[in-house]
Amino acid sequence: MARFWTHCWLALGLLTTNTAWAAHAYAQFGDIRYQAGFAHFSYVNPDAPKGGEIALVPPTRQSNFDKYNPFTLKGSAPPAMLSMLFDTLLVGNMDEPTTAYGLLASDIQVASDRMSVTFQIHPQARFHNGDPVLAADVRHTFERLTSKQAAPQYRTYFSEVKAATVLGERSIRFDFVRPNSELPLIVGSLPVFSQKWGLQGKVHTPLDQMVMEVPIASGPYRVGPVQFGKDITYVRDTAYWAKDLNVRKGLFNFDRITYKIYKDSTAQLEAFKAGEFDYMQSFIAREWARAFTGRAFERGELIKAELPHGNAGDFQGFQFNLRRDKFKDVRVRQAIALAMDFEWLNRQLFYNAYSRVRGYFVASDFEAKGRPGNDELALLQPLTSKLPAAVFEQDVPQPPKTDLAVDSGHTLRDHLRQARDLLRDAGWTYRDGALRNGSGQALAIEFLDSSGSMGRVVTPFAKNLEKLGIQVQYKVIDFALLQKRMDVFDFDIVSNRTVGSEAPGTELLERFGSKSADVEGSGNVLGLKDPAVDALLDKVVSATTRPELGASLRALDRVLRHGHYVVPHWYGAVHRVSWRDAAFARPASLPRYYQPEALVTSVWWSKRAGAAPAALSARASASASASVIPTVGDAAAKKGP
Repeated sequence: MARFWTHCWLALGLLTTNTAWAAHAYAQFGDIRYQAGFAHFSYVNPDAPKGGEIALVPPTRQSNFDKYNPFTLKGSAPPAMLSMLFDTLLVGNMDEPTTAYGLLASDIQVASDRMSVTFQIHPQARFHNGDPVLAADVRHTFERLTSKQAAPQYRTYFSEVKAATVLGERSIRFDFVRPNSELPLIVGSLPVFSQKWGLQGKVHTPLDQMVMEVPIASGPYRVGPVQFGKDITYVRDTAYWAKDLNVRKGLFNFDRITYKIYKDSTAQLEAFKAGEFDYMQSFIAREWARAFTGRAFERGELIKAELPHGNAGDFQGFQFNLRRDKFKDVRVRQAIALAMDFEWLNRQLFYNAYSRVRGYFVASDFEAKGRPGNDELALLQPLTSKLPAAVFEQDVPQPPKTDLAVDSGHTLRDHLRQARDLLRDAGWTYRDGALRNGSGQALAIEFLDSSGSMGRVVTPFAKNLEKLGIQVQYKVIDFALLQKRMDVFDFDIVSNRTVGSEAPGTELLERFGSKSADVEGSGNVLGLKDPAVDALLDKVVSATTRPELGASLRALDRVLRHGHYVVPHWYGAVHRVSWRDAAFARPASLPRYYQPEALVTSVWWSKRAGAAPAALSARASASASASVIPTVGDAAAKKGP
């Protein structure tokens, strides 16, 4: 979900204690790079030709899609639908992590008490069916997404927005529960859709019953040819209302963007080499080193590159389901984590390509270190009764190391002895061929995986756990089934990845807050319910300066790490990507903060743009032989394929 931050009125000199103010952009800490009337973002080619096509695969483990509605819990929507189809009130950029600019909103006004924000809708904004985007559509979208019919993360994300009030045809105000410097741009990230989507006569179909109706949105692309569940093509809207705005100049250059889905990762890579699609990202070090090879790479037809970036590191780890009784004792969780030998994995399996994840805000200023400083203590001391003494008395926990070359001073055997003692203290002892508790129940763990790629990690990990008497099962299931089981919390341990953020905020309520722990489909995979964590989350979302944000995030990181809720994995400092060299061009310089898929689909352009007729290419025509979605707004649009 897009992340936006509030404007710093002090930096612009636009706010006094009794007045509201308006501007073209918002930055939480006053670091607005692009002033009003700027021409385009620095990392784009404003003269990039429009045309051509690109085919790629989603960077997730998605193995199917079975609906067109991206806002509901049940089922899987096509990849990239939100970014392709939906415009938002404000839009971020790849130069600044905490700044956003007007898109659907031509003007943004924040009240002097910071209890509301008012947006003026751009008079040229149009949905794909030709209707103007009005304030009533924005309110309708907000009310639908915060209803129980939508996926629960939207209610959490917008939980501190009290109401949306239409002030005029193109003017809407959002009122807040309390002052929160992030909230104006939380609502600015709202993906707006038309009131007519799902309208049957005068009655709207409940959102959770809208499955095959293509959304009526206002973004740069429309849904084109589809092989349902297998691939989808987005077709550039040549009449896109915002194509000449500075925040869209030089962006979205391909006429057609196709996402292909493969159930097997090996088949996917071989299809890439065979020319079935044009670009992919690798997340597996062994695959990158040994499988991205062959004649096409040797001849330079396929480019293999490691692209640098300034992103905060992604958080990844084996996450415990705290809803299970066997994982409620912190000593059990800590013992299990001691059995994973990352240094061995990195040497033997990863070609030393990774660094170990230490905390929840990887490779950023928000990562806790040593013992708490004065700024953290000011937040932690009021919570003393809710926290273990170790939070104050010990350095922040670090993942165990077994590499004696870096003076860790421990071997795997040392760690297993420590794990055995922790398990014994928690009431688990080895007898009758297994590690058992006082009731005689054996400690058994099931690892779930949707791709099979974690098997080579789980296998040595499981051998170490079995030395402790822990029974381990590794099960590979389809991604859709895995997602369903995670939605209803039917798992023991699962590998999960969260994209890093340069300014974490409200989304953490969904990830770690008690209110989301029992809500099916929520982002609180752990099932974490901790009053101290909730109190620190409150400090995070109410921070008004970057030092305040940093202190609250470091305190949160410290408390979470003392809880040993995950077995931390690893992260890389570059994006490993490969593409068909003859097909694409790109600007010479990279932005600082980006995900490669978004960079490729929005910033790159086709070298063949303008050289071919407007008709679909042979590859796109093959997809077109399957079901084709009518243009949104046509009479047949609601029927689906």
